[in-house]
Amino acid sequence: MTNNNNGKSLESWIWDAACSIRGAKDAPKYKDYILPLIFTKRLCDVFDDELNRIAKEVGSRARAFKLVKQDKKLVRFYLPLEPKNPDDEVWSVIRTGKDSARPSNDKYLEKLGQELTTYLRAIASANPLLKGIIDRIDFNATTHGQRDLDDDRLSNLIEKISLKRLGLADVEPDIIGRSYEYLIRKFAEGSGQSAGEFYTPAEVGLVMARIMDPEPGMEIYDPCCGSAGLLIKCQLTLERKMNLRSKTKYAPLTLFGQEYVPETWAMANMNMIIHDMEGEIEIGDTFRNPKFRQDNRLRTFDRCAGGWVGFCVKAGGGKNERVWDWGTNTRRGVAEWVTLL
Repeated sequence: MTNNNNGKSLESWIWDAACSIRGAKDAPKYKDYILPLIFTKRLCDVFDDELNRIAKEVGSRARAFKLVKQDKKLVRFYLPLEPKNPDDEVWSVIRTGKDSARPSNDKYLEKLGQELTTYLRAIASANPLLKGIIDRIDFNATTHGQRDLDDDRLSNLIEKISLKRLGLADVEPDIIGRSYEYLIRKFAEGSGQSAGEFYTPAEVGLVMARIMDPEPGMEIYDPCCGSAGLLIKCQLTLERKMNLRSKTKYAPLTLFGQEYVPETWAMANMNMIIHDMEGEIEIGDTFRNPKFRQDNRLRTFDRCAGGWVGFCVKAGGGKNERVWDWGTNTRRGVAEWVTLL
């Protein structure tokens, strides 16, 4: 991962963010809180970039805010966050609550979890594409009357994330996917597990994408897409191929995927959005309820890739039942699936 303005690698920055909420949740759950905030920081910083571009044309950020509010199509994602000082970063609203619509004496930090959740839901409401993705986590949630993540830790997390600017010129678009992989790898190693149980390593994904040799306009499908890393690598492989052919105009891939875990499904969508790639990620169990159908049959695609590394499906009831015609592993009562291309 690359560095940017504070000199720390992205790995160190992400790890510092994880350490800021240590003890509040089980370590594997940290990503559920960290990644939506990294995604929101990216949205805020890119929105700032777009506002600054417009401000150069209209004379000031204050005018740019008014113009964008009137015509939201001027930006990719309109964020209903306006700092009291229009020259301040949009993220400062998340960080301090100094919103132009908020009273000056409002005690934002004393109800941070509630207010942060409200802001993220407002962003999702203003951008239908983000619904169910950016607003999945309730930062004010409680268990038996106790906050899952108290405001002090949440404030520390926001401060750590604030240390990096994530605008268009600051970081690679793959920040969500690589952050997800880094956190999973870090916590898997700490628990003595293999990170390959949970995602396809980047190097393996790149080899698979090259083997599939995608061509312009193809439809690519990943039935167990995780954070959509393999799908994105297919598009990046196509772009490299077209660069070698000196072609600048060509049809992009259309990417399709299905993911069973809701939090990972949300991350896959974040990843696709940040990369500005065309496609559709559905949620659900691909074996029992495949979502991509056509004329009452399974839909077909130009390429299909599934990186089930170390993944296994338990046979029903612990018995040696046949799952598909390939049967089961009678020694452990599971069906282990190889990678399919």
